[in-house]
Amino acid sequence: MRASRVDLVLPCLDEERALPWVLGRVPAGVRAIVVDNGSTDRSAEIAREFGALVVTESRRGFGAAADAGLEAADAPLVAFCDADASLDPAELPHLVRLLEQGGADLVLGRRRPTTGGAWPLHARLANRVLAAMLSRRTGIRLHDLGPLRVARTAELRALGIRDRRSGYPLEMVLRAVAAGWSIREVDVAYAPRAGRSKVTGTLRGVVTAVADMSRVFAEVSR
Repeated sequence: MRASRVDLVLPCLDEERALPWVLGRVPAGVRAIVVDNGSTDRSAEIAREFGALVVTESRRGFGAAADAGLEAADAPLVAFCDADASLDPAELPHLVRLLEQGGADLVLGRRRPTTGGAWPLHARLANRVLAAMLSRRTGIRLHDLGPLRVARTAELRALGIRDRRSGYPLEMVLRAVAAGWSIREVDVAYAPRAGRSKVTGTLRGVVTAVADMSRVFAEVSR
């Protein structure tokens, strides 16, 4: 991939333990955009040390951070990935090839756990239910709403995604389907994250995420 061909958005909240590994795995020709969403540790400092563009987003929420990264992107393609070391940015070139050569408009990484503890059961079940709801609603068979994904930057901005909480990944897919996009899934490894998840690490976090996504289902369908 040529220089600046892809911008990789990494929403970040207190990920100083994971960032050195994550940023060290970013492929050549990909610029990392770390969106600091209120970290109290050295996340922003570490990101700068590794040469990443650091964007500060004071509004808390995954969607707020993801949107800030999308606005900062200026490469033709934009990708998204969690900054907690559960996903490997080195897998990104495969997703990019599918986007550019496979006729897809949005490529999603379908998470495949590397160990039994990588994906808590409550989080996996919630994801399965949401994926089934999405498939019924859209007629497109999807298995995962995984955070590793890539699309064309200008087209993604044009979708007008409004959610600024946990429903952002779901709204992206719903609006992509409504716009007639071709969506593909590809298997990616999913490892135990570094530190405790702000969402899937607790049942309360999962319930909050499901509520956000249920709201997105209702709003996008209007």
